[in-house]
Amino acid sequence: MKVFMGVGVVFGLTLLGLGSAIKCYKCKDYTGSCSKTQDCRFEDACLSLYERGGSTYRQCIKYSDCDQSMLAQMFPHVSSFRYSCCMSDLCNSAPVNMAKSSVLGLLASLAVFWWCVL
Repeated sequence: MKVFMGVGVVFGLTLLGLGSAIKCYKCKDYTGSCSKTQDCRFEDACLSLYERGGSTYRQCIKYSDCDQSMLAQMFPHVSSFRYSCCMSDLCNSAPVNMAKSSVLGLLASLAVFWWCVL
């Protein structure tokens, strides 16, 4: 009987994680850096909205509102933008700077090469 109870508790705790909402970054900035987060509702996605020549908006948004026409209504002060929506924790972070990652990759390759030669 204890085994069935233990399996039931583990199964129940596993199911609790399946229906959990995600976390998204929440900010309006010009630099692409953002550290403030918010807990979203169950039906939300993470939005990154990039204003042409301006700021970036990051926040939770209802997944069904992640559409060009809906976003234009929600952000009437932004005349031209591109956007992306995603459905995992903190997926609306700033994109990685390719120049920095290339330099780090080059340095790591040189370190491995140097280590193998010695």
